[in-house]
Amino acid sequence: MLTNDFLGDEIARLGFGAMRLPVTDGDSSHVDQAHTEAMVDAALAAGVNYFDTAYPYHGGVSELTLGRALARHPRESFYLATKFPGHQVADSYDPAPIFEEQLQKCGVGYFDFYLLHNIYEASLGVYTDERWGIVEYFIEQKRRGRIRHLGFSCHGRTDTLAAFLEYGARKYAELAVADPGAAALFAGDNVMEFCQIQLNYLDWTLQDAAAKTALLEDASMPIVVMEPLRGGKLAVLHDDQMARLRDKAPDRTAVEWSFRWLQGIPAVKVILSGMSSVEQVEENCRAFRDSAPLDEAQEGLLMAVAESLKSGVPCTACRYCTDSCPQGIDIPLLLATYNDMRFDASFTVSMQMDAVPEGRKAQDCIGCGACARLCPQGIDIPRSLAELSATLDTMPKWTDLCRQRAEAAAKLRTTA
Repeated sequence: MLTNDFLGDEIARLGFGAMRLPVTDGDSSHVDQAHTEAMVDAALAAGVNYFDTAYPYHGGVSELTLGRALARHPRESFYLATKFPGHQVADSYDPAPIFEEQLQKCGVGYFDFYLLHNIYEASLGVYTDERWGIVEYFIEQKRRGRIRHLGFSCHGRTDTLAAFLEYGARKYAELAVADPGAAALFAGDNVMEFCQIQLNYLDWTLQDAAAKTALLEDASMPIVVMEPLRGGKLAVLHDDQMARLRDKAPDRTAVEWSFRWLQGIPAVKVILSGMSSVEQVEENCRAFRDSAPLDEAQEGLLMAVAESLKSGVPCTACRYCTDSCPQGIDIPLLLATYNDMRFDASFTVSMQMDAVPEGRKAQDCIGCGACARLCPQGIDIPRSLAELSATLDTMPKWTDLCRQRAEAAAKLRTTA
């Protein structure tokens, strides 16, 4: 198993993601404990030692299931990561009871890696709001040894990621003055020691992951990868796409192409895969037995395959359209979302759209066509925004999902 130094620990480059555990009857909250334990055993035997879960995964059951599976092994044989759900819409936020509940559910006295879950446009204000004291609380838990490394995950835009990195650096500077001993516990000059982002060869351009990666590299911040296979969408390619890849590497699967590409990014320390069977664990582990980075020709070919997967509009974000919009809509942002949704109608993208200010959403386009007349690419912008609005209308609202998650968590507390 390939390993590397991640904040002073020797960590396997393949991580075990616990968001897509096997279930018994189609209900995501009914996780198959025995099957999960077999997967964990197979992963540990192959050298995987980083396990990632979160408070809301599988209706709150993921932490319980993974904790029980790992409790069968020595605590020093694995590194455990979980997350605080400050991204969920709520009336108030109190990290203390949730953190204590997580320690109990996972059956541990400390977390090796702890993340603020999903910094994005709507949650940025929650995590930085002094009323809730979220970051301060987790700094204190690190001081007490109940968190070894503090970080965050991010589904937000590049400017949102930059804003939170700046916030973390500012909090570190304040801590260095107020308590130099506590500041010395952090790996760098930011209270956020690592970042987890969605990164794969498609989103390198589709979700601006190249710019996010460069931003984190400039901040000397290690990267943990989520969605390396885009929820499985990159695990099975079309026959013509696979034929092009086989010309360069006849025996390499689509899954291995994705992992090999990520292995070539130096800042990437852990590549999480949400696995659902022992067979998937074994297949993924095979891609991490040795180092075989892509050469220039292979990487160019994979980028060409990424372009062939897209079916959106050729927006270059020149912003000629925005000055003419009477609604003040950020058209390039919505067209980027339209392109993303054309590939996969992901709830995380829908969540981002819920954070767009009222009056400036896709549904607020009045179809005047002023934007289209100025577009150098000849995009029918009103039509694209109408299609985006129609797609979003079919998807669950983030506020409803948050309410369901809160209800599931409350029910679990009464039955656990």
